[in-house]
Amino acid sequence: MAVSSNVENLPPHVIRQVWKEVSTLSMEPPEGIKIFTNEEDITDLKATIEGPDGTPYVGGLFRMKLVLGKDFPSVPPKAFFLTKIFHPNVSASGEICVNVLKRDWKPELGIRHVLLTIKCLLIHPNPESALNEEAGRLLLEAYDKYANRARLMTDIHAARPHPLTAGGKDPGACSAPTHHHNNNSGNGGNGGNDGPQAKKHAGDKDKKMAGKKKVDKKRALRRL
Repeated sequence: MAVSSNVENLPPHVIRQVWKEVSTLSMEPPEGIKIFTNEEDITDLKATIEGPDGTPYVGGLFRMKLVLGKDFPSVPPKAFFLTKIFHPNVSASGEICVNVLKRDWKPELGIRHVLLTIKCLLIHPNPESALNEEAGRLLLEAYDKYANRARLMTDIHAARPHPLTAGGKDPGACSAPTHHHNNNSGNGGNGGNDGPQAKKHAGDKDKKMAGKKKVDKKRALRRL
């Protein structure tokens, strides 16, 4: 089943405008923000926002998406967090409530402005337009509880993946044992005397030597 797209509903000049801005954002992203394009649907944009310093979201990496409707840019895009977050202006489904996406929207405002506004929302939440009433109440009445809850959600859902060590190896992965092959096996096995087979041959040789010593000892006693 094909996924619905608004590309065919947008005028060509709007598509060109969006593509140009998205390309610029990809090459010159705002600090702490990265954007990912869908080549098959330019109206479906995804981005990541790093949790700003000095907030309960610091250290987290939050995935989000922007959906451009058929009336964009006359109508603002819709914004959603894909990563779970405890924030007054983000609903349980991830919908983001910010004035720039509602009454303060202007057609000349671009995608960059929207992304920067959402990042600022992580720094300055607005409890007066809360979609998450519990988060809004705690923000006003018990900030420490709000911050602890937001920090816990960040640690659980927005933790960054651990980078791999040099060479692309996972530091937690177990290394396979190294097997040493005897390269001189064709020369009578003289090149590898530390294997079990070599030890067996050495033991047999010792037994033969001990038996020979016993025979020589008996012969010497007979002569006496």
